Amino acid sequence: MKNLFSRLKEYLHSSLLELKKVNWPSRKETVKNTVSVLVLSLVLALILGVMDYFFLNIVRIIIK
Repeated sequence: MKNLFSRLKEYLHSSLLELKKVNWPSRKETVKNTVSVLVLSLVLALILGVMDYFFLNIVRIIIK
């Protein structure tokens, strides 16, 4: 059991050291990237929605 706790302690310690090395983005970069992802998601959703509408109508014409 002691070996388990020492391994866990070593893991947490090394993880904390690695987290200190991370180059975290600034708030401005985070907001910019978040907005970019949201805009891209909305554009893709719109494109897929329009394509779905047209393909649905084509299938309806074929079925009739």
